[in-house]
Amino acid sequence: MKATVFAVLFAASFALSTPALAQTAQEEPNRFLAAQPAAAERFEVKGMLVERHGSGARALVLVPGLATGAWVWQQVVRDFAPTHSVYVVTLPGFDGRPALDGDPFDNARAALAELIATRRLVKPVIVGHSLGGTLAIALAEDLPAQVGGVVTIDGLPVMPRTEDTPPEGRAALAESMRQRMAGQSPAAFAAYQQQYMRSIGMVDMGKGLDAAKLTGRSDPNAVANYVAAVIMRDLRPGLPKIQAPVLALAPYYAPDAPVLNNITASDKAAYYRELLAGTPKLEVATVDNARHFAMIDQPEAVSAAIRRFLDRK
Repeated sequence: MKATVFAVLFAASFALSTPALAQTAQEEPNRFLAAQPAAAERFEVKGMLVERHGSGARALVLVPGLATGAWVWQQVVRDFAPTHSVYVVTLPGFDGRPALDGDPFDNARAALAELIATRRLVKPVIVGHSLGGTLAIALAEDLPAQVGGVVTIDGLPVMPRTEDTPPEGRAALAESMRQRMAGQSPAAFAAYQQQYMRSIGMVDMGKGLDAAKLTGRSDPNAVANYVAAVIMRDLRPGLPKIQAPVLALAPYYAPDAPVLNNITASDKAAYYRELLAGTPKLEVATVDNARHFAMIDQPEAVSAAIRRFLDRK
């Protein structure tokens, strides 16, 4: 299957492009912060903010994607905190958090590993969205005996459209993209976030605009550095090392298909399987009527998929 069929859709998951998927926007009051569940505990690990909800014996670690914070997981928190210990993280540089020096991807994977170690989490399930899903895969490769499961929502082991790029070409591509994205003014960055949410991010335009107001609080340079760090990596050689079961959720929104080369839900799921080939215990499932933020567009479907995954483990 040719990756070019999926280029626009998957590249947009990491903010590389935003095709014009026309929708009528409707301004509504921001609902995300008002509805955010109160954490039982807040602490930092290597510059990463961690919020704990619930106190169940089984742990979930929720990792947001590019430019987002804990607010993207609020429904998952409500659904699982009564029975689990739910740790929601916000990465440095995102959602008003200060960025750190060094490679942001390596910093984040080290912070997640330290969270598992210092909290003595026993085989936690790592649930990641987009960049967070890529980090979840990396962590499962690094700690195969310690990670109990991975759920990735629109997150993959290699940047889509770069899977055939040789290692020597990744550095140049990453730096080119970093320079293209870095240095945006706050106003330009906020405008881009609004365009992204209205075209790629969410089906619900009101929620998309609410989300754009929050993602606009992230550091544009940090966002650029994370994107470059992901482009630099190809985690596929390490997939056979993963011992935990992996569930990959592929959002699909049929009205977008005409401007995305008419891909079908089965096409998209097949591409996920192609990029995750070699994962020993892999399941790929589609979340219908959802764009990139599937857990916001279809919260009940995403929570149900996570619950089925947990029940089978």
